Amino acid sequence: MSNAAKPAARPLSPHLQVYRLPLAAWLSITHRITGIGLAIGTVLLVYWLASAAFGPAAYATASAFLGSPIGLFFLAGFSAALFYHLCNGIRHLFWDMGKNFEIKQTTVANWIVLLGTVVLTAGTWAFTLLGRG
Repeated sequence: MSNAAKPAARPLSPHLQVYRLPLAAWLSITHRITGIGLAIGTVLLVYWLASAAFGPAAYATASAFLGSPIGLFFLAGFSAALFYHLCNGIRHLFWDMGKNFEIKQTTVANWIVLLGTVVLTAGTWAFTLLGRG
């Protein structure tokens, strides 16, 4: 017979229900999601380019779809994903060089990624929509 002590009744690791993920973790998760979104959005881009090769009728159909509210919604999401992925990729390049690993530097970089995404997306769409008028 053994006299082994009973293990303590405690969780083995932090659970997502009680653990608050830091912003850097959310940005990492979002980076992966936007990568998938960019792959799907590229199919939409290829559809538009291929429609130009198939003639005026096909191009008019593609342009009508992309100019519709749902098409503009997809294009806005694609551009936001593209700029987010770009900004976060630049942050990862700095990390690859061994820079910005301190918590304060990482926090600043997190907010720069988010601000850069908003500014680049809004700037692109403002430029695009103002160019239509």
